[in-house]
Amino acid sequence: MATSRDDRHHAVLDRLRMPLPVLDSLACPHCGEPIGPAGNALRCTSGHSFDVAKEGYAGLLTGARPTGTADTADMVRDRQAFQEAGHYAPLAARVAEAAAPALAGGGLAADVGAGTGYYLSRVLDRSPDALGLGLDLSKYALRRAAKAHPRAGAAACDAWRGLPLRDGAVSVLLNVFAPRGADEFHRVLRPGGTLIVVTPGPDHLAELVAALGLVSVDARKEERLEDTLSARFERAGGEDVVSTMRLPRSDALTVAGMGPSARHLAPGELERRADALPEPVGVTASFRIGVYRAR
Repeated sequence: MATSRDDRHHAVLDRLRMPLPVLDSLACPHCGEPIGPAGNALRCTSGHSFDVAKEGYAGLLTGARPTGTADTADMVRDRQAFQEAGHYAPLAARVAEAAAPALAGGGLAADVGAGTGYYLSRVLDRSPDALGLGLDLSKYALRRAAKAHPRAGAAACDAWRGLPLRDGAVSVLLNVFAPRGADEFHRVLRPGGTLIVVTPGPDHLAELVAALGLVSVDARKEERLEDTLSARFERAGGEDVVSTMRLPRSDALTVAGMGPSARHLAPGELERRADALPEPVGVTASFRIGVYRAR
């Protein structure tokens, strides 16, 4: 579908914070047809229409209710504050390095469960010829992701219902602590494309798990990940990234608020438990980066 800036499409394209080649990579989540500007909205060739939020992201959700749980405004605010403090910078740097070979000649990096766009932005900083797309369910995250990088756009989607991308449109797919579906990942990746999956390591936040009542890492998580991906992908590399963070109590609370623990504890319980922590507290950051190639 043509995406030229004519009088009919000027308003929606100005509002949409997305490079035109990224827009051209999108597909209708209902029927899979291409999407382009139409008046004040986006529309596919079959006539399905989608709004563009005033914050600049494309609203491509389908269904009355999402199948997953979106991050709240407080969780997104905590995540961005923690990331901007640099605590996960070693992980972001290694993800960017892992993505760089597949983006050396350009291409699209898409982040499923992009959150604020932190990791996608680091990938694009490392690969100056690439473009990016952040996909997330949370409108609070998308408001930030849409502005995270000048070479990236953002779109609302429910990953469990499919990805609003054309077949083979993506060179690198990022999946950092987010839902994953091997069949959809394989569909949107170009032949031989790269999938980068980040999961918590066995000792991640170990010092806080008991002290703050956090959810511990499933011991079989890595095994289940390999089972999920093996039919569509072959492992091409990976590494463990481990560092020790010195966190003030406020940042210990922040990292707890970034994950699922923020949903199952009673209001005020995290703060009460954090009062017993030393100031600062040494906390292990442990991650596993898996690099896969589409079969």
